[in-house]
Amino acid sequence: MDGEGDVKVLGTVVSPFALRVRMALYLKGMSYEYLEQDLFDKGELLVASNPVHKKVPVLIHGGKPVCESLAIVQYVDEFWSGAASILPADPYDRAIALLGSVCRRQGVPCVDRHPARRDGGGER
Repeated sequence: MDGEGDVKVLGTVVSPFALRVRMALYLKGMSYEYLEQDLFDKGELLVASNPVHKKVPVLIHGGKPVCESLAIVQYVDEFWSGAASILPADPYDRAIALLGSVCRRQGVPCVDRHPARRDGGGER
């Protein structure tokens, strides 16, 4: 696939957010270099790639870092669009899917779909 080379993931084995990124790359059939990070002794690459928060995961593609797991999943889905899509094609459904991930991460109950869309239709 185009742009396959030079993909790195900075993560920790215990991070569900890094796992989300690794799963997205796996679903797209992408090979990458995984670089385990020590969050108690943050390395230069992590600090340079995510200077504000200094946390994982970070995807580095072509030397450019992308931070935050949901942003990375969206980037992976859009950049390697030739493979099966991870997120829904419909903008509303994609927004609801991403919102659901945010709600689950924050431990907030969240409705998976808007009531008007339960039948697959309805006004927007």
